[in-house]
Amino acid sequence: MNDIFSLNQLPIGQKGRVYSLDSRGKERRRMLDLGLVHGTTVEALQKSPSGDPVAYFIRGAVIALRDEDARKIIIES
Repeated sequence: MNDIFSLNQLPIGQKGRVYSLDSRGKERRRMLDLGLVHGTTVEALQKSPSGDPVAYFIRGAVIALRDEDARKIIIES
């Protein structure tokens, strides 16, 4: 059984798949434009020195997401 949790809880070095987005409007469109659609694999690469944002590997690109944005992306392990 897969665990479902928000992206900001994904440990560094681990991978998960996008399950759903918990955002609306322009914010949701931005997430979709970044390639965060159902089934996309996301890997947590590293945290910034302050801990926020975190760098993620998404569809061949490294993207930094703030904690407030990452918590709206629901993933499964």
